[in-house]
Amino acid sequence: MGGDSGTSTSPGAGSRSPGRRSVRVLALVIALGLLGTTLAALALRRADDDRAHRALEQRSMIVAQTVAAEVRRYSTSLTDLAAAVGAQARLESAEFTATVAAIDQQRLPGASGVAFVVPASRSRIPQVQRFWRDRGDAGLTLQPVPTAVGDHLFIVLHRSLDRGESLLGRDLAGSPAAVAAMRQARTSHRVATSSTYRLIKDQALPATLQQLSFVLAAPVYATSPAAPDTGQFRGWLTMGLRGGDFLRQAISVVAGDAVAVTLFDPAPGTPVPVASWMPPARLHDHPDPSDVPVTVPQRTWRLVVQPTQRLLPGADMHLDVAAWIIGALLTALIAGLTGTVLTSRNRALRRVDQATTALLHDIRRREAVEQQLRQRETELVGFAGIVAHDLRSPLARITGYADFLREEAAARLDPQHRDFLERLYGGAQRMRTLIDDLLDYATAENRTLNTTTVDLKALADDIAHERLTGAQQSGPLIVVDPLPAVPGDATLLRQVLDNLIGNAVKYTAEGHQPYVRISSRPEGDAVRIDVADRGIGIPEDQRDSVFTAFARAAGSEGYPGTGLGLAIVARIVERHGGRVGIDDNPGGGSRFWFTLPVVPRAADVAPTDRAGWVMVGQ
Repeated sequence: MGGDSGTSTSPGAGSRSPGRRSVRVLALVIALGLLGTTLAALALRRADDDRAHRALEQRSMIVAQTVAAEVRRYSTSLTDLAAAVGAQARLESAEFTATVAAIDQQRLPGASGVAFVVPASRSRIPQVQRFWRDRGDAGLTLQPVPTAVGDHLFIVLHRSLDRGESLLGRDLAGSPAAVAAMRQARTSHRVATSSTYRLIKDQALPATLQQLSFVLAAPVYATSPAAPDTGQFRGWLTMGLRGGDFLRQAISVVAGDAVAVTLFDPAPGTPVPVASWMPPARLHDHPDPSDVPVTVPQRTWRLVVQPTQRLLPGADMHLDVAAWIIGALLTALIAGLTGTVLTSRNRALRRVDQATTALLHDIRRREAVEQQLRQRETELVGFAGIVAHDLRSPLARITGYADFLREEAAARLDPQHRDFLERLYGGAQRMRTLIDDLLDYATAENRTLNTTTVDLKALADDIAHERLTGAQQSGPLIVVDPLPAVPGDATLLRQVLDNLIGNAVKYTAEGHQPYVRISSRPEGDAVRIDVADRGIGIPEDQRDSVFTAFARAAGSEGYPGTGLGLAIVARIVERHGGRVGIDDNPGGGSRFWFTLPVVPRAADVAPTDRAGWVMVGQ
């Protein structure tokens, strides 16, 4: 029996040994699969975190650069106005009004008004009041603040940009933030930014309508040789800036739905939240908000930028969870195949490697595309900042001094020197036109459309009246047929008609009377506007190419122009949801036409970007 017993137990022991080895191999495969799945999920989670952090940092940098560029633009405009006011030999109310006439809220969103402020001690208040009444403000009444410490600071000239009440005669000595900014500007001879406070004209508004605001102050010194106070300090030019309106207009495009932005004024103690941009997208709690400093004239603001779910497309896909699921399925599949056919293990691993490589390649490709888009946005913002600050400011000074010489010194120059001066002034004007066209072309897709119902007939009649006013007897003949009212941006559509009519007059052969006819006709759910002329015409084979930048048609070489006008036209018509084209005009010349929808598009109901439509030349 002992022999029988030994024979019966030996096969059982042998059969259990391969089973245990299979279990161990299967357990090892499962352990390795779960370990690989965990590592892949962690790697994907870290990659998502890094990508989100980089995207937030880059978007924060773009927003900060945009805010800084906008403040520089406001500061440059105020500096130029201060220089123009200082160049007046005798500053009066009419000259001040003419100097600041070009400033409006379309160009400087959020600005409440421009004021000229002069200091006065309490004993000199009657004398100062008589002086400025004699300068054109007959109804000026100075209103000193009883609690003022030191000199009073009276607003003697003022232009409101928001149709609010006039601040003539008001005393800014009761606004410590404004007083500090003006003192800093006078000491440094540069524009200064005040700390946060509520503007005088806003204090009477309901609390829900009041905004925290700033004041930009620029010192004004007399620079005209004919002025009795040449080289002396005249006062300050100030501009009120509402924080909420400014921030919304400045960053609505670059921030979009991707980030929420809060502007802080780092006042002594606790920083003051001035304004916020809150998109409709839900905020995301990762990564942490970015805190970015923004340098403004003689002050530093801070922007806190918080991501939303729109910052990175697909950020809510939870790739780490998907990796867990996929990894578990792959592990089960591999374990099953290992238990049946061990030889299929290598093939399964190769497929996993290929899938992982394709996934990583797709992630890298998407990151490269996003990087290119961010680079283009940065280049556009940088270009606009360079044109607005580095080119416009010095050119404005050149034009101002040239105009001053034409008015003040032309009579003392000989004919040759007057000719040189006129050439200098004309060249500066042409350069300003080119810079404006370049800036309009660069920002044609990134400025806000203010959509309202626009009466095209009234616009065309007004433009025709302006063109005919002061024209010679053989001046242009402009006929305006009945035109409809359409939804669109009134300022841009006025530029459309004005420049099309201007082109029709300009590109008429010498010796011929310009003839322009503006008409309309329905075209489906849109309206077509025709501007027909008797000009030099455009060859048929060039009618498509002239809508590209810097392209000019044959025959236009002898006429002034930049070659950007029709390219801007094409962009802006597309922004309004229409089309543009050129046809022959029976009897000679060209027929420029464009279409506009009669019902506003959904994308245009909310503010979109503004762009100028200026047809300077072909």
